Amino acid sequence: MTIRVLVVDDQTVVRAGFVAIVDAEPDLTVVGQAGDGATAVALAADLAPDIVLMDIRMPGLDGLAATRLLTEKADLPKVLVLTTFDLDEYVYEALRAGASGFLLKDAQPQDLLNAIRIIATGEAVLAPTITRRLIQTFTQPQTPTPAPSPLLNSLTPRERQVLTLIAAGHSNAEIATTLGVTVGTTKSHVNALLTKLNARDRVQATITAYNLGLAHPRN
Repeated sequence: MTIRVLVVDDQTVVRAGFVAIVDAEPDLTVVGQAGDGATAVALAADLAPDIVLMDIRMPGLDGLAATRLLTEKADLPKVLVLTTFDLDEYVYEALRAGASGFLLKDAQPQDLLNAIRIIATGEAVLAPTITRRLIQTFTQPQTPTPAPSPLLNSLTPRERQVLTLIAAGHSNAEIATTLGVTVGTTKSHVNALLTKLNARDRVQATITAYNLGLAHPRN
């Protein structure tokens, strides 16, 4: 199945570069381009892309607002945010808005292509440097263990293990190896966990893990 991609960036040269990289792949196709958030939202409604490559800082409707509009729809595309700086004040808010991943614009072409394919399967992608900045944004270095919350209490011991490993960036295969179970069993745990957390993907599950005190930033 071909993955349909909408490329959104206010810089024409940058946008053309992303289009060339994506269109060169047999399993990917660019169905449209936009230079601002409002155009992106309109085109997404008409073209029904699977993935939107979204710049954040654009004139008019920025990428943050556009992401929120795109992901609140029932038949929503997944959004991969491409940002110039790993310390971007909008990154965490874009996660809350529903973005499924982040990469720096200077990422290698193969990393971009891999990210598109991973997000299309329902997984999430975060550049390592962005992950570190993101964690620092919404956690304190010496955060005390929070009082048990109803959400935390609703998780089984195994689900807590799985959530902790997700927050550490482990794939399903790595989680299966760590826990000594099959990948299929791991997928079942992950799906059940996302449902309990009301999280659309592993990125939002990771945020919840930090908020619940199940994961902590590394020095």
